[in-house]
Amino acid sequence: MAGNNRELADFLRRARGQCDPARAGLPADGRVRRVPGLRREEVALLAGVSSDYYARLEQGRRILPSPSVVEAIGRALELDAAGRAHLSDLIGIGPASPQPRARAVQRVRPGLRQLLDALDEPALLLGRRMDVLAANRMAAALFVDFERFPGPERNYARWIVLDADARSLFEDWAVQARAAVETLRLEAGRDPGDRATVELVAELRRESPDVDRWWGEHRVYQRTHGTKRLRHPVVGHLSVEYETLTPPGDPDTTLFLYSTAAGSPSREAMDVLASWALSERTTGDRAAQDGS
Repeated sequence: MAGNNRELADFLRRARGQCDPARAGLPADGRVRRVPGLRREEVALLAGVSSDYYARLEQGRRILPSPSVVEAIGRALELDAAGRAHLSDLIGIGPASPQPRARAVQRVRPGLRQLLDALDEPALLLGRRMDVLAANRMAAALFVDFERFPGPERNYARWIVLDADARSLFEDWAVQARAAVETLRLEAGRDPGDRATVELVAELRRESPDVDRWWGEHRVYQRTHGTKRLRHPVVGHLSVEYETLTPPGDPDTTLFLYSTAAGSPSREAMDVLASWALSERTTGDRAAQDGS
């Protein structure tokens, strides 16, 4: 069985094991459940396919279900939008394993760069595999100045997993790091032949037992909005909300915007951080002038 089909088989088995039979609405058959989750035949019943058909799919056989069948299986397995997208990606892979290949380097459009710099709130522009394409002054102050990193290391997932300062920054580091890994898992399923993604995943699994365990659980996540709780070394505790936007015509790029509630302690902390970042920039500019 080729690698991509193993990915599909693994995802289906793990998703089935995470389903709650009590919520599935299946009639009781009196059998004792020896493993968690649904049985294969129960998923097939809920999806409206034969048990043999679903078994072959879960074994990673080379079959191509219709979109309606994929949707039915997704519902039966209680998959969210990210899970259904990942299932479609895995099922839609061609008959041969894609060969690792390098993709073109992403470039930031000048207009997007200007937009980031004009914002008073923290903003990050992430590309494929969560590479940090650009960050404004406030994002550098809130998280880290990614532009200080060598080009290949400017990656959000790599930073949050491997950087000791990132582990200290997030109050719920495990939740945030796991979300990044599950987002990377979703992208790896979408484009399994991207050499840079393959190399990044291998590095993170090698360097972090947490990532190796999370990767093995085969969960996926798509970040659209949420909250980050921070212990910032300059301003202390604050919570920031984030929203994501995808620029029209550029589906591989995501803009992350961070904000705080008006009148809240977190807003006050962000204002202090803005003043600190401005003073740091002024000091840096002066030092550069003195050195010229």
